[in-house]
Amino acid sequence: MNTYDIIIIGAGPAGLAAAIAAKEAGVEDVLVIERDSVPGGILNQCIHNGFGLHTFREELTGPEYAARFLCRAEELGVAIRLSTMVLSLTNERVLTVTSRERGVEQLRGRAVILAMGCRERPRGALNIPGYRPAGIYSAGTAQRLVNLEGFMPGREVVILGSGDIGLIMARRMTLEGAHVKCVAELLPYSGGLKRNIVQCLHDYDIPLLLSHTVVDIHGRERLEGVTLAEVGPDRKPVPGSEKYIPCDTLLLSVGLLPENELSEGAEVTLDRVTGGPAVNESLETNVPGIFACGNVLHVHDLVDYVSEEAARAGRAAAKFVRGGTPKSARVVKLTGRDGVRYTVPQTVRPAAMSDLDAMTDIEAQSFPPEEKATRESFEARMKVFPECFMLLCEDGRPVGLIDGMVTNDATISDPMFENASLHDPKGAWQSIFGFCVLPEMRGRGAAPLLMRAFIEKARAEGRRGLILTCKERLIHYYEQFGFVNMGVSASEHGGAVWYDMTLEF
Repeated sequence: MNTYDIIIIGAGPAGLAAAIAAKEAGVEDVLVIERDSVPGGILNQCIHNGFGLHTFREELTGPEYAARFLCRAEELGVAIRLSTMVLSLTNERVLTVTSRERGVEQLRGRAVILAMGCRERPRGALNIPGYRPAGIYSAGTAQRLVNLEGFMPGREVVILGSGDIGLIMARRMTLEGAHVKCVAELLPYSGGLKRNIVQCLHDYDIPLLLSHTVVDIHGRERLEGVTLAEVGPDRKPVPGSEKYIPCDTLLLSVGLLPENELSEGAEVTLDRVTGGPAVNESLETNVPGIFACGNVLHVHDLVDYVSEEAARAGRAAAKFVRGGTPKSARVVKLTGRDGVRYTVPQTVRPAAMSDLDAMTDIEAQSFPPEEKATRESFEARMKVFPECFMLLCEDGRPVGLIDGMVTNDATISDPMFENASLHDPKGAWQSIFGFCVLPEMRGRGAAPLLMRAFIEKARAEGRRGLILTCKERLIHYYEQFGFVNMGVSASEHGGAVWYDMTLEF
């Protein structure tokens, strides 16, 4: 059995970016396995522009975007096995693969990165009445037929679903001479990017029918038409709103599903909302050494974000191979509330004594000298209430910190900052002494993620709520989390004027 430092499953945008990042992090033995005959994944059939605006600050087509990463991968000597199918993956990171050249073999990775992408939801998942005639395709399949195979699926087209692929194919089919009669969307709003609605529908006068769906399919051998109906708030067809539309092609753009059969075989825990693996701040799954990124983790709107996330996974896997990251017996699970449907990562780890230097550095970059906590203060607090420290990490590196003792006092007083023994593990209120992220992480959603995790921790522990002090300019910021301004604080910590803020459950 051949052993590699890192094995990456999938040579799409996620797999290529992860491989490059791992190589640049110093790991030499990186193998990428791809079932297709060429690398690039879905990008190869996405010949439209709009890629690379965030990554390269220019507008590229899908193949051009993929080529940038392929060139870099070749420069670094990344090994890519094409036309190779991964049959299974175990929780010991052993892969069974097959190819025409090598047959069936087993490979082992010291770390494995899941980058299999996603697949389209098929017609069978929609339970649309009618026969199964020719002419019904997923939007991605039609895209491949037109852009790569040179086949035209049909001439009179109806598209169900306003996801980005469906919108893009409405334009593409029009440019190829087809008549796209409408795009129907079950929801009262489109699921695609605003720019795609404008550029793909409005520019070509293609109707977008919101709150509509297909309720019947007509034709036995070949599609002859579909029946559309308006749906109510309960998403059920409204009687009497049916309308027959003759067509020879129905394209389905009704959602994407992360490709996680291999993940399940490796006993990776999946998130019920995303359909992808549940990961920690290093994008590591519950199985040590198995990481996930890209659309196999959760469906992304932009490939630029896939590449950014995959690079993090590559660096984290490289760090794991070199010795791993500090482990904690405790993890904090994040849950979405108040309009937040899900979070990625799903867990974060509490801080450990080995993080003292990193915590001190984060604090020093966030507060003036007279207000920041010293390394000695952190050490004293960690000895008494380590469970009240929480870190946010990127690639295993701490980039954010929140901490504070538990108390029965409804407000923070100055002695709390200096005397860790005032901590009462059975107290009603979780205080927040320090809440900060590194400057380069600000504006990226890191701080809200950390705060919400700390709030959920206090809620799960049965606290009455949380308390903190802040300066006047930050009152509005903390109000977004549910904190209420209680007025000027008695605390004079660092010689500043503070305001008491309270979040009561």
